[in-house]
Amino acid sequence: MKQEVQVYSLFTEFDISLFRSGKHYRLYEKFGAHLITHEGQDGVYFSVWAPSAKLVSVIGDFNYWNIDDHPLNVRWDESGIWEGFIPGAKKGDKYKFRIVSNYNGEILEKADPYALRCEHPPNTASIVWELGYKWKDKKFMSRREEVNALDKPYSVYEVHLGSWRKNTLENRSLTYLEMADELVSYVKEMEFTHVEFMPIMEFPYDPSWGYQLTGYFAPTSRFGDPQEFMQLLDAFHKAGIGVILDWVPSHFPEDKHGLGKFDGSHLYEHPDPRKGYHQDWKSLIFNYGRNEVRSFLISNAVFWLDKYHIDGLRVDAVASMLYLDYSREDGEWEPNAEGGRENLDAISFIKDLNTEVYSSFQGVQTIAEESTSFPKVSRPVSHGGLGFGMKWMMGWMHDTLEYFKKDPIHRRYHQNDITFSMTYTFTENFVLPLSHDEVVYGKKSLLGRMPGDDWQRFANLRLMYSYMYTHPGAKLLFMGAELGQYAEWNYNTSLDWHLLEQDSHYGIKKALTDLNILYKKQPALYDNQFSEEGFEWISFDDNQNSVISYLRKGTSEKEILAVVCNFTPTVLKEYSIGLPKKGKLKEIFNSDDTKYGGSGVTNEAIKIEKEAFHGKEFSAKITVPPLATVVFKLT
Repeated sequence: MKQEVQVYSLFTEFDISLFRSGKHYRLYEKFGAHLITHEGQDGVYFSVWAPSAKLVSVIGDFNYWNIDDHPLNVRWDESGIWEGFIPGAKKGDKYKFRIVSNYNGEILEKADPYALRCEHPPNTASIVWELGYKWKDKKFMSRREEVNALDKPYSVYEVHLGSWRKNTLENRSLTYLEMADELVSYVKEMEFTHVEFMPIMEFPYDPSWGYQLTGYFAPTSRFGDPQEFMQLLDAFHKAGIGVILDWVPSHFPEDKHGLGKFDGSHLYEHPDPRKGYHQDWKSLIFNYGRNEVRSFLISNAVFWLDKYHIDGLRVDAVASMLYLDYSREDGEWEPNAEGGRENLDAISFIKDLNTEVYSSFQGVQTIAEESTSFPKVSRPVSHGGLGFGMKWMMGWMHDTLEYFKKDPIHRRYHQNDITFSMTYTFTENFVLPLSHDEVVYGKKSLLGRMPGDDWQRFANLRLMYSYMYTHPGAKLLFMGAELGQYAEWNYNTSLDWHLLEQDSHYGIKKALTDLNILYKKQPALYDNQFSEEGFEWISFDDNQNSVISYLRKGTSEKEILAVVCNFTPTVLKEYSIGLPKKGKLKEIFNSDDTKYGGSGVTNEAIKIEKEAFHGKEFSAKITVPPLATVVFKLT
C-alpha cells in the first residue's frame, strides 16, 4: 500500500548550486540515507540523484520490499534529486532505490551510491548506518604533518587484507578487529612508516582485488562493519603508522546494482564509448566533464580523509585518465578540442581534486600511479602541475627488475639499466614501488626472478632491496616481499608464513626490517630524498665489475653516507672509492652480513686518505662483498 513519504530536505539552494557547478565536496552529508528525527518521529531521510527517472521509490526491510510503498519526491529545481523522509526506518535496515527510467520505462534496482555500509557480497543491498565513533588518535593526528612530510622517511607496506593472513582453523580471512591486533603489530615490528590497503571500498568480485567498486563510501563488509574498520585505523595511528588507501576514480564495473546506467541514462559514465568504456578492464569510465560527477568523486576522496582519518590516497590508473588514446588504436579515440590526446576534463578534475585535498586537510598526501612521462604530476597546481604529492616511479621498477633477472656475468653490458633512473629521479617526487602487480600473471615472485643458485638468488634479493632503500625516493613493498616467497601472490590464499622457519627467508625479513630502521635513523636517506642536493655519484661507469657507488647527503654537512653496490658474486678487495672529505668510513649496513644469510664479508673502520680518486679530493680502499650493498657513514 502506497504510504506518505514526508517532504524533507537536507539540501539548501547553495548546496544545489555547488552540486550543479561541480564544487560541492561534502555530498556525503546530503545524499544517501541519514538517520534523523523529524517532527518528533525517528526515521531516515533518503536522497538520490536520478535526473532521467520518471519515478524513484525506496524499497527495503521497513516496507517488506514493496515497490509501491515509499515513492520519493523529486525536487522542483530541476537538479534531478529525489528525496524524502520515511518514519520508522532505522539503522541496520537494508534498502535499494527502485528507479523507473524516463527513457523506455526500464525498471532498475540500484544500491545507494552514498551508502555507508553494504551487504556482504554476493548480496547487493545497501544498509542504513551511521558513523559515530570516538577516535583515540589525537596524538597521531597532531603530528601527522610531520609523519607524512616529504623530508621524512616514507616506507610503505602494501596489503591485500583478504590474503595477508588467514584464520586457518576457520579457513577465512582475518576480521578488521583481528587485524587491529595482528597486522598492526606486524607492520610495527617490520618498522614500516606507513601501510597501504588495496581498495577496501565495497566491491562485488573477489578476483578484481577491489579495483572494481560499487560501494564508494562503504568499507567492505567482508571483514566487519564501519566502526570496526575505524578501530583498525585507530590502532595503526596509536602505533604511529600512517594509513594510505588505494582509490579508484578511473573506472567502475557494469554490475546491475552499481553506477552504470544508473537512471537508465549514462549518468556517471561518459556516453561516448570512446571516452566512457575501458576495453582492457571491461568497465565504465567516469564522465569527468559532468559537474555532478566531479562533485561525487571529490566528495568521495574527501569522505575517507574526513570520516576515517585516512592519511593518504594512492590514486589508481592515473595514466588511463590522462590520455584519450590510452590502450586504444587509431580510430578508437577522438582528439580533444585542441587537437591533442590529453583528456582535458580529467586533467581539470585531477587538479580540482588535489587542490581541495591539500587545502582542507593538513598532513595528507595524494600519490599517483602514473606510468608515462606526463610533466609535473607531483608539482603543485599553482606551479602548473597536477598537484599530487608523489608519483610511483614505474620506470625505475621496470628497469630494476629487468636488470636483476640477468645473470651477473651479463650485467656489465647493461650498466645503463641500473643507473638510468638517476637521469630523471628528481623531476618528480617519486615512490619506488615493488607492488602487487609485479608478482602476478606469470611474472614470478621477486625471488623467482633472481638468477643463480639458491644462495645467489637470496643475495640478489637482499641486494635489490638495499639498492632500493639507498636510492632517492620513498619506498613501497607488497606484502610477502619480506618473506622471499617462491610462489606468485594469490588473492585467495594466505602468504607463505611457514617460510620464516628457514634461515634464508628469515634473513630477508631481518634485512628489510634493518633497512627500514636505517632509513629512519639516517637523515642522509630522507632529508633530501626528492632533491638533487641529496645525491651524488661516486662512480656509475665501473661496468667491468658491475659496481655502482654514490653518496647520499642530508641537510647537515655531517650527514653523508657512501653506498657501494656489487651486482656480481665476486668479492672485490682493495676497491677504491672517491670521497669528499677526510675522516673515517664506518660500515653501518651490509646486506652480506651473516645475520641475513650472507657470507659475512664486512669492513672494519677505514681511514679516508688524502688521495684524489673519482674526481674527488680524498679516497678510501674498501672490501666489497659479493652480490651485496654496503653502506658507510663518513665520520
